[in-house]
Amino acid sequence: MTVPSARLTELGIELPPVAAPLAAYQPAVRTGSLVYTSGQLPFVAGQLPATGKVGAEVSAEDAVGLARTCALNALAAVHALVGIDAVVRVVKVVGFVASAPGFTGQPAVLNGASELLGEVFGEAGRHARSAVGVAELPANSPVEVELIVEVG
Repeated sequence: MTVPSARLTELGIELPPVAAPLAAYQPAVRTGSLVYTSGQLPFVAGQLPATGKVGAEVSAEDAVGLARTCALNALAAVHALVGIDAVVRVVKVVGFVASAPGFTGQPAVLNGASELLGEVFGEAGRHARSAVGVAELPANSPVEVELIVEVG
């Protein structure tokens, strides 16, 4: 079985600090054996590295990296609540992509998050997923990701 903290070290990945909520919510909550994260934006050191719509101001390729950053931020929220090594399975990923008219590559963008989870958790990182195109996201973010994980 993959030990997530060890795998992060092997990959040279350090979880960022938990992003401060933009409104009245918690970054993550636990109920029973599930942890739900709030939607996480691709903040790096408190700033969005890109803003705008994917397929216009932001390329699909750049958005893949932003989705990966969102997933890292979601993992940071999980880690702060229960510890990353408590995760036994990634259950579901929901991703939102602020999309320019005609942009239909939302699933490919969300692969940035999904592939990271596979790298960190191995087989336990395989999950159900929704990839949704939206008109706008908070702070003009191009991507937002939330997770549901099972913990032991």
